[in-house]
Amino acid sequence: MRSFRISVAEDVVVDLRERLSRARLLPDSPRRPEAGMSADYLRDLVDSWRSFDWREREEWLNQHPQFIADVEGTDIHFVHLRSERSDAPALLVMHGWPHTFALQLEFARLLPDFHVVVPSMPGFAFSAPFDATMTESVMARLMHSLMSDVLGYERYLTYGEDISANVSDLIAATYPDHVHGILATHAHFGTDEERARVDDPAARAFFDRLSASGGPDGAYGHIQGTRPDTLAAALNDSPTGLIAWIAEKLVEWSDTPTAEPELLERRISRDRILTEAMIYWSTQSIATSFRSYFDGGEYRRIPPVDVPAAVAIQRHEHDYPESVARAYYRDLRSFDRMPEGGHFAIAEVPQAMATRMRAFGRELGLLPS
Repeated sequence: MRSFRISVAEDVVVDLRERLSRARLLPDSPRRPEAGMSADYLRDLVDSWRSFDWREREEWLNQHPQFIADVEGTDIHFVHLRSERSDAPALLVMHGWPHTFALQLEFARLLPDFHVVVPSMPGFAFSAPFDATMTESVMARLMHSLMSDVLGYERYLTYGEDISANVSDLIAATYPDHVHGILATHAHFGTDEERARVDDPAARAFFDRLSASGGPDGAYGHIQGTRPDTLAAALNDSPTGLIAWIAEKLVEWSDTPTAEPELLERRISRDRILTEAMIYWSTQSIATSFRSYFDGGEYRRIPPVDVPAAVAIQRHEHDYPESVARAYYRDLRSFDRMPEGGHFAIAEVPQAMATRMRAFGRELGLLPS
């Protein structure tokens, strides 16, 4: 394991600004659908990125202790915020797509009573890609190895979002003797076969809604899972294309009223969006970030979780049925629906999520009452 600091070469920053200055921006297409990136918003993002003070942001990122560790032959980058309490509980916080470790840091900083580990998943940002098929089981094994073998935590709590939600479930199900508990805002969905056997009308309605919206809302994932390198070639060469592809998801998936332009960034600020784009651009990791779509879903049953679980349903899945959570998380300590916060819950409402995490830690006897 070695210390790491982010240091983007100046010629990369200069080249980026030159490319942005030559951006060929289009007007909105006729009969443009409500969803997707608008011409005005994209132009605003491009102008902001050209003048973005990356060095200031880079300095802020480097205030967080970062490391690179060899985990089963793969270099994994992570932030490690140690508590002043030597006996503090450890917490693994994983990101999904299209966010990076950086979007999880404000939440991590609010938990000084935990040892918080925020990794870059394999192939994202400063972590090397896994040199084989990167399934969810592989990611779970690598993350557990980072926590236990590399960092020496005998037991820890786990949290995941988006693609790492199943990874978090797999960690809790596969290594129960090493997991104190799991906090989930993207609770278990199950395979198509599992969903077909559901009897609860509320659960049936929820899964039917997901199926109905899966076509238009899941188009990005279909492309990333079937033609990843073709798409990546365009996004890796065009910063305008890259930020359009990323920012659309950061805005639309957050708990944001997208019909009101002045509130587009209510949950995820402009600086944070630009930081995500800059990390993808400078590391040229957009192609390897697609591996989780091309390789990742195993479409097999994930064993039930027997360790203590706290489920807080984020607003984009507001109708997720409690019956499904209780069937899968067999020691469910709490189930509720978040009043605020969407797909990127801990980035959007970090204070509220930190409060939930501390409450869960107290219930498990890991923190003082």
